[in-house]
Amino acid sequence: MTRPRGGTGAGHPPGVRRIGSADEGTQRAQNADAPYIPHLLRRIGALFAPHRAALIVTVILVFIGAALAVIPPLLTQRAFDDGLFPVDGGGPNLSALAVIVGIMVAIFLASAALGVWQTWLTARTGNRVMGALRVRLFSHLQSMELSFFTRTKTGVIQSRLQNDVGGVAGVLTNTVSSVLGNTVTVIAAFVAMVLLNWQLTIVALVLMPFMVIAQRRVGQVRARIAAKTQESLSEMTAITQETLSVSGILLSKSFTRQQSEIARYADENRTQIDLQVRQQMSGQWFFAMVQIFLSSIPAIVYLVAGWLIVGGATDVTAGTIVAFTTVQARLLFPLLGLMRVALDLQTSTALFARIFEYLDLKPAITDRPGATPLAELPSTGPLVAFDGVTFRYPDQADDSRPTLDSVSFEIEAGQFAAFVGPSGAGKTTVSYLVPRLYEASDGRVLVAGRDVRDVTQESLMAHIGIVSQETYLFHATIAENLRYARPEATDAELETAARQANIHDTIASFPDGYATVVGERGYRLSGGEKQRIAIARVLLKDPPLLVLDEATSALDTISERIVQEALDDAARGRTTIAIAHRLSTVVDADVIFVVDHGQIVERGTHASLLEADGVYASLFRQQSER
Repeated sequence: MTRPRGGTGAGHPPGVRRIGSADEGTQRAQNADAPYIPHLLRRIGALFAPHRAALIVTVILVFIGAALAVIPPLLTQRAFDDGLFPVDGGGPNLSALAVIVGIMVAIFLASAALGVWQTWLTARTGNRVMGALRVRLFSHLQSMELSFFTRTKTGVIQSRLQNDVGGVAGVLTNTVSSVLGNTVTVIAAFVAMVLLNWQLTIVALVLMPFMVIAQRRVGQVRARIAAKTQESLSEMTAITQETLSVSGILLSKSFTRQQSEIARYADENRTQIDLQVRQQMSGQWFFAMVQIFLSSIPAIVYLVAGWLIVGGATDVTAGTIVAFTTVQARLLFPLLGLMRVALDLQTSTALFARIFEYLDLKPAITDRPGATPLAELPSTGPLVAFDGVTFRYPDQADDSRPTLDSVSFEIEAGQFAAFVGPSGAGKTTVSYLVPRLYEASDGRVLVAGRDVRDVTQESLMAHIGIVSQETYLFHATIAENLRYARPEATDAELETAARQANIHDTIASFPDGYATVVGERGYRLSGGEKQRIAIARVLLKDPPLLVLDEATSALDTISERIVQEALDDAARGRTTIAIAHRLSTVVDADVIFVVDHGQIVERGTHASLLEADGVYASLFRQQSER
């Protein structure tokens, strides 16, 4: 399970922040699983290099702020010893006291202003680096080949973009600032305590380890509860996504399982409530101990100071005691924060390592050096050709039977070519290789006489339109879905494309017409309506080469007939490659290629293939008898 990053870690008092939310054992395991990236620190530094000035200013502000934090306790000593209770015994020295108080107020104002400035710098820098890295990673993923997405879970990709990249901002705002600030604060506080009285410093530091040990024990308990809480939240999220999506609601209603789904959610909700209560209560004793500890140390300091005064110490004054207790009260939380430094730094580098792992992925399909754009496609002669093409999918073993084995064919410009055959024969793979969504393992795929590897991918895809079986529509209006093909298209051009796809009258019948929101994945439309909108979208692109990948196989008979008419109109005047499961949709094709076991075993027209009484004729008879 991937847990969200950022925020305050379980078991940590205010001011002590963490990158991750898992318990220490889980977090260390996640860090250990991070990939090894050479020169990682150098690459991380390069990300922050454009913000070098802001980082330098931030470090300076941290040091200035820590230095200023030491001064008020020392001024407190002077306020007591020189202002309120001067040694001459003549009563308060108001003029000296006013000066001291004025300086203290000025320091407080300066510290607050510096703190706001530092927070703004770190937040801006961290989030700018995060934003640039997220866009860079998203852009890189856009260049990856199709097989990367078929073998990688969408949730994993989203986790890299959201959780891992999102944690980058915390590296600066939490980890780096915490390390610098807490280190300087601890050192400065220790120095101030020694300057005030070294004997009292020893007393305060002797008691400190007991509080640190208690904090670690309680923190571990809270962290384990926090991990269970995150797991429960993830389960609730999964239930929500499963049951409140369009498909989930349809499923639960069709099987009348709404009450069982409600019960399942309620059970997990009760678990979440219990964990939240346990998480809150597990820290109460700790914070009570902190309060007791912070209250007890001054009392003990008072006692030790009394012994020192009785013993004849002359440097222990009322001002010294008040200033000392003020300083030591500020020492605990920065000290606890420094104890988390090693794990937080390790977590930060693990985040970057996972991000760079994806950034270092090399797309399997790229433009060759010297690749040139594909010019306008010819209107005559061979347009698409396979020359001894063999193909294996990336996850296939080298010694396994290839999906396509030495396939060769030619499709003339303007022809309607159909590829048919049993399931798994390899016909859909042909539709992947023409637009170079996959790369041929051997042989050549030619478009307009040019090897597709010698032309730029963008120019190749600009000449090809694809209508697949699984129509994807965005949760947007019909017009916006159509304009995905050509953003600058006019309303008149949208209507023309919709008429050609036999969908305009249907759209016009909707109350909002082309402004109708189709819903998630187009669920507000029927399968046939979605498919015709997809056809209209391709027609708006107006490609000379059209690839139809079983575009009607999931439709009912009536919808299939309507969509098929739209496809026939769309194919008119274009070179069309149709991958067909239902042979009735391609009986009028100019040429039919029969694919079986990765090879083209027959080719010809519908009539000639029936006459040959081979694989095609057998398939046709089987479908006709249904």
